[in-house]
Amino acid sequence: MNKFLCGAISAAVLFGALFTAGASAPAKADAAASKAECVAEVSSRRILHSYRADERLPMASTTKVLTAIIIIEDCDLSETVVIPSEAAGVKGSSVYLKAGDTYTVEELLYGLMLRSGNDAAVTLAIHHSGSVQAFAQEMTRRAAFLGAADSAFANPHGLPAKGHYTTARDLALIAAHAMENETFRTIVSTKYYAPRDWANKNKMLTRYEGAAGIKTGFTTEAGRCLVTGAERDGMTVVSVVLNCPSMYERSEELLNGAFADYSMTQLCSRTETIEGCGVLYDFSYPLTEAERAEVRREIVWNEPLPACSGEIAGQMRILLGNRLLFSQNLYMMER
Repeated sequence: MNKFLCGAISAAVLFGALFTAGASAPAKADAAASKAECVAEVSSRRILHSYRADERLPMASTTKVLTAIIIIEDCDLSETVVIPSEAAGVKGSSVYLKAGDTYTVEELLYGLMLRSGNDAAVTLAIHHSGSVQAFAQEMTRRAAFLGAADSAFANPHGLPAKGHYTTARDLALIAAHAMENETFRTIVSTKYYAPRDWANKNKMLTRYEGAAGIKTGFTTEAGRCLVTGAERDGMTVVSVVLNCPSMYERSEELLNGAFADYSMTQLCSRTETIEGCGVLYDFSYPLTEAERAEVRREIVWNEPLPACSGEIAGQMRILLGNRLLFSQNLYMMER
């Protein structure tokens, strides 16, 4: 087995290139069915389809995707939470929490994502940050960190509020990040949560092969919104439709288009040897059949080549046409 003994790890995924490298795939139906749309592959964040994807729009309860992943990343899911008075009776969809009752953080997450409980959202926000306002500020900060810099949040649930908006592209990036978290995927793909007798409202779990959740949303202002995750043949994608009356049908069309047009292609492997050198990371990328013929590698060797195993010998660059997709160091291997 190949072994690298020393040397600093240096691999750079060029996220700016990944976000823009995918030209929007042709829509499979009238894009006017939605106010905005976006489809992205999860691991690379490549945009596979977009329509008015950078327009700022309200997003209703799809807001809760970001709420959930922040809680999962920052909180102890087994911790017991006492329901605060501010959460009881929050308007809109609810799991009917009562002030003074106790739930675990995990239970509240299921209520948040399966039943779209606005009361669960307020409870989790206060648990995390002390107040809804402070949590909303953290949501905006965290979204920007994930590359969703054209979004702002005023609450954790998505009820209409001034200064509460996102874009289809931003929401796709947030959802892609969330889908890389195993706990998040487990929650949003659960059809029925027996401990609290909660069934998932998201019909995509039963109507689309490979669906893995994520979140529905509706307000009069935002219209019908849906974020969907799905996996087929080793490729996981997220689709976003905002203000889409036929949100399930349109999401199915977008997902079918992505899976038909793109497939994950491994472009480098840790098991491969190049002139006695190797890389530390595998790299796969979603490509169309035509694009696979345009992929090429460039190897840039250091001079002089090092003699010690584990030292950097050069760099591998993977390009799509003239566009750099990925680069990482090549290391001398143990002999």
